[in-house]
This record gives sequence, structure tokens and C-alpha cells, in this order.
Amino acid sequence: MLAAQIRTGMVAAMKAKDDLKRDTLRGALSAFTNELVAKGRKPTEELADNDALTVLKRLAKQRKEAAEVYTKGGRAELADKELSELKIIESYLPQMASREDIEKVARAKKDELGVTDASGAGKLTGVVMKELAGTADGNLVKEVIASFLK
Repeated sequence: MLAAQIRTGMVAAMKAKDDLKRDTLRGALSAFTNELVAKGRKPTEELADNDALTVLKRLAKQRKEAAEVYTKGGRAELADKELSELKIIESYLPQMASREDIEKVARAKKDELGVTDASGAGKLTGVVMKELAGTADGNLVKEVIASFLK
């Protein structure tokens, strides 16, 4: 279970006196509890792995966006902190598909669906995202599909 892994990682960070990792993982566990409550379940229950992955992806996206905002605002020290937290969160996420992997799947599905121009890009994107089952970044999938549907 992913939640148990994170809890173990938090305990290890406490023992190592790694404040950043401890606080990041503590925040993730808190987000898991919030997700359980939002779904009408008891906060003491264990969050299923697929729900935990969804929460971790949301947290990672929040860190990326915050880092961008801080960078644009000239607050490099805050952006660095967000990026450090992002690395910790990403260490618990499954390995993302590479651009080449996405391209292979997209080309195969393009031929399978008979998509020839940009009008079928949305349908193709949906099929590719479903095929890659959450291991691909949606923006990268859109970028790859747009590159060969011109």
C-alpha cells in the first residue's frame, strides 16, 4: 500500500531529521485523509492505491504550478523549495512514459482509428491516455499527437 510506504518514509525522515521530506510526506498523508473524508469514508481507513496515486499526482501538479509562479515572481528560494518537494512526491509516483513510448502508442492508435488530420486529435488523445493508463503526462501526449497530425 502506497499510504503505508509514505508513512514509513516519513518515520525514516523523522529519524534522519530531514525536515523537508518529513513535512512533505506529512502533507501527503494529510491529503490522503482529506480525500477519505471527501469521499464520505472514515479518516482512519486506508486509502486505496489508485486514489492515493490520484492525490499524489494532484500534489505534484500543485508543486509544479507553485514553482512556476514563484519563479515568475522572482522568488527563487521558494521555487527551489517547491521543486524539492516535487522530487520527493515524484519518488512515490510510478515511472512516467517517455516521449518515444507515447509516440509508439499514438502512431499505432492513429492507424487503428484511421485518424488523418487534426479533427480527430481529441479522440486520439483520449484513446492514447486510456492506453497508457495514467503513466503519461497529458500535455506531452497532446504535444506528440499535434506534432504528427500537422
